[in-house]
Amino acid sequence: MQRVKTPPPPKNDEPEEVIGAQMSLLEHIEELRDRLVKAALALLVGTVIGFLFADKVMVFLQAPYGQRFQVLGPTEAVVEFFRVALMLGGILAIPMITYQLMMFILPGLTSKEKRFIVMSLPAVFGLFLLGVVFAWFILIPPALDFLQNFQSDIFVSEWTAELYLGFVTTLIFWMGVAFQTPLVFFVISLLGFVTPGALIRNWRFAVVGAAGAAAIITPTVDPVNMFLVMAPLMTLYGVSIILVAIGSRMNPASN
Repeated sequence: MQRVKTPPPPKNDEPEEVIGAQMSLLEHIEELRDRLVKAALALLVGTVIGFLFADKVMVFLQAPYGQRFQVLGPTEAVVEFFRVALMLGGILAIPMITYQLMMFILPGLTSKEKRFIVMSLPAVFGLFLLGVVFAWFILIPPALDFLQNFQSDIFVSEWTAELYLGFVTTLIFWMGVAFQTPLVFFVISLLGFVTPGALIRNWRFAVVGAAGAAAIITPTVDPVNMFLVMAPLMTLYGVSIILVAIGSRMNPASN
């Protein structure tokens, strides 16, 4: 009687999509819900911590303006306090939010690849803080100087808390997010999901995307502030191409 060979069990480092059946649409929706809940909980915890420091951060953000803000409604001061606390919560929660996002858009990773993503989270947080510092010291001073002194013989700059803090916190937070993109591209290049050639071929889409992002981040219509945001975004895209080229060479599948 001929002996039938049984297939070997799957190795621990094989992708989950290979080991099990493919996820259904409902399972994808449930996974998205679970990851959004985890990201929201991280944001909630970070915001609660942000409440403890929001008043001190508001004083720090007020320094370039040089005087107390105007408020035009009974709840505006409270809303702006929550805005600053939410920004701090987003900064603290960004590693968990980034991890949940990457784990959803990159399914079927091996346990080794998942550990690699976890190990990159401190660098993600560090680059986010670098983007915050860059926005505060490099972008915001010339942007505020331009806006405050534009047609100063005609206009008097008396900004409300809502408009000033909305402009500053939006610029700070999204520049922090933008500074993560080179590392994110590097990580997914190590996993074989992107190549430098693909980024180079799609540079036109990157220009359009950077222009659109600059228009969203800066709620002004002047080209000066749009250029101040768009220039570092395109620089980060160039850095991403270099890191992806390095990551592609380090990817074992490409060798």
